[in-house]
Amino acid sequence: MSSEVAATQNYDENSLRNIAEDVIARVRKAGADAADVLMVAGASLSASCRMGEVEEVERSDGQEFGLRAFVGRRQAIVSSSDFSKASLDQLITRVVSMARRAPEDKYCGLADPDLLAKTFPDLDISDDTAPDMPSLISAAKRAEDAARAVQGITNSEGAGASSSHSRVVLATSEGFSSSYATSSFSMSCSVLAGEGTAMERDYEYSSVRHYSDLTSPEEIGIIAAQRTLSRLNPRKVKTQQVPVIYAPRVSNGILGHLSGAISGAAVARGTSFLKDRLGKAVFAKGVNIIDDPHRRRGLRSKPFDGEGVANARRALVEDGVLTGWLLDTASARQLGLRSTGNAARSSSAAPSPSTSNFYMASGTRPAVELISSLKKGLFITEMIGMGVNPVTGDYSRGATGFWIEDGQFTYPVSEITVAGNLLDMFLHLTPGDDLQFRYGTDAPTLMIEGMTIAGE
Repeated sequence: MSSEVAATQNYDENSLRNIAEDVIARVRKAGADAADVLMVAGASLSASCRMGEVEEVERSDGQEFGLRAFVGRRQAIVSSSDFSKASLDQLITRVVSMARRAPEDKYCGLADPDLLAKTFPDLDISDDTAPDMPSLISAAKRAEDAARAVQGITNSEGAGASSSHSRVVLATSEGFSSSYATSSFSMSCSVLAGEGTAMERDYEYSSVRHYSDLTSPEEIGIIAAQRTLSRLNPRKVKTQQVPVIYAPRVSNGILGHLSGAISGAAVARGTSFLKDRLGKAVFAKGVNIIDDPHRRRGLRSKPFDGEGVANARRALVEDGVLTGWLLDTASARQLGLRSTGNAARSSSAAPSPSTSNFYMASGTRPAVELISSLKKGLFITEMIGMGVNPVTGDYSRGATGFWIEDGQFTYPVSEITVAGNLLDMFLHLTPGDDLQFRYGTDAPTLMIEGMTIAGE
């Protein structure tokens, strides 16, 4: 592996910020009352292999430019990957013309100036390490080789490794101008076991900000193989109500449903099953859920939000009580509140509320104790489908995993559906003590009582 300077160094921070600030000045001169610019530039390498042979290698160098302009209470957004003067001239003319013709939106506009970030913490989210293509190919092959060497593995969907570096620049006509660099490294492997219609597959992957934090290729491969073999010869179970335990690789899905329900946009539209629950107990006592954009080396860490608003660690659920919403500027104005620094955006779309490093804190009960405490129940390792009604909280998703009897895994199960209502599920949820930060949205092992299992 080489230690070349990362690709983001090719995108000079000062040059990008100068372009952004110049465009802001020019779009104001062209008739916009206010504007902001988002620029993202970066490069990535990726390699994949299957059955010991290189399947794909890719290098991508890209840049994105998004310009949002306001004329009164009207806004328009244009984007491009061309940073040339001629292209930017066209974008400026077009966006002002579009904004003048756009429908009025009394909630649109830039963030309040007093909310803009003025200090920027060191989040350690950029690693200059730049593995070359031969190193990525070697890592992918090693992961797949380790998996295929495990007895019982009969086929492979492949393994991959990737590296990327980027720089984000945001500037607004309120005087905000800042940027940050990020890096990302990942590795994955997916293999199969069994024959014919009795084949099963599973996977493992690792995604980190710093190359040195990646799980080794061999461990990735072995875990993928072991998971695949454990799924062979699954059974169905009879329809019944039992406690369900979500493994950490799927428990974060419960938090995903929560984040959608506490999004300011959903609350303002009245399309959230939690819209009337602020300040009330929505989880069992002892449950704490955090959004932390300043977590060092966090997969979703950032020093300011997508509108330049200062962001900070927030407890959104404290001791089971819902304490706040996820708000960007527009949704905050709709609700008569102020932005919470949770705006996220792309170069081609307006900001919207989102989480950063979103997690449920560990509980006090060991995960093994949650399993051993069950006379019978279901341990879920994979979810299928997205059958959740955001207005009512009704929940129904396909699942695979392992049946528990007398506190022990007895056999794998598949082709079942897990159903309930998120309001009831939240209130009957017990977190384990095994939280790990792996996905950006993270939760420990979770036990939820009284779920309906639909099988035979």
